[in-house]
Amino acid sequence: MADDLCFFTKESFIIKPPKKNPLVLKMAVLIFVMVCGIYVCSTRIKQIGGQSSFGTLNIQVIEKKPCEAAIDIQPSEKPYLHFPKPKTFDRDECACNPVRYFAILSTQRSGSGWFETLLNSHINISSNGEIFSVKVRRSNISTIVETLDRIYNLDWFTSASKNECTAAVGLKWMLNQGLMQHHEEIVEYFKTKGVSAIFLFRRNLLRRMVSILANSYDQNAKPLNGTHKSHVHSTHEAEILAKYKPTINITLLIPNLKQVEDLVTKSMQYFKSTRHIILYYEDIINNHTVKIVGSSRVLEGPTKRLE
Repeated sequence: MADDLCFFTKESFIIKPPKKNPLVLKMAVLIFVMVCGIYVCSTRIKQIGGQSSFGTLNIQVIEKKPCEAAIDIQPSEKPYLHFPKPKTFDRDECACNPVRYFAILSTQRSGSGWFETLLNSHINISSNGEIFSVKVRRSNISTIVETLDRIYNLDWFTSASKNECTAAVGLKWMLNQGLMQHHEEIVEYFKTKGVSAIFLFRRNLLRRMVSILANSYDQNAKPLNGTHKSHVHSTHEAEILAKYKPTINITLLIPNLKQVEDLVTKSMQYFKSTRHIILYYEDIINNHTVKIVGSSRVLEGPTKRLE
């Protein structure tokens, strides 16, 4: 009977431990890792902060100096030394070689073609000829400035164009090719851009008139093998043209010479505020060798004998 009342068995008194929850364990590991990470990061930041107190990291940026700062230029010469950047080619190693701008201002049959040939015999000087003989280029001041900009930026190509190391570039400009009509704007352009004017005239205006008449005769008669040549290139050609004896109208002689003389005087008056030099054909022709000296006020190219 007693056995019947004791219905608890031995196995009933064995208490089994509860199963561990895996989620709680994972959370505990995650919290431990986070705490360790925060500790390591804070320790590292303190170390970096301690090192910064002893020294700083200096970063130097090396900038390429402009050409003006790379060479020694006298203050008085700065307005006349230029470093053009052509759109049509790269100046390469000559990018910092300074270039001077010039314009030969003259009248027809005054020796400007011969003088320009002398200049172009220099390897570093380019005089691009009578650019404004084409009327459309001098139709207004805008087209004149546009043409000048191309010339002085070394983007105007003629047979006289030199290499990347050009030291002086310019053109031949006759007084009756828009120069006098737009003299105020052109003077301002010359002064702003640092263009030097080279006046070239003839002292003997009567000889100039004879040359004009002979050239006009040659255009029509063409005694040199049926071709017209504004400039002869040999003694034989000169002797053929010298056979022509022009007829001069005495009534108009003095007024015509006076007109040319006034034009020359007025041009020098207009451009007197620019940097300029005045040359005469007779003075140059009497010295059979022209020497462009390095200290010249207009073209300071490398010294070279021009013949």
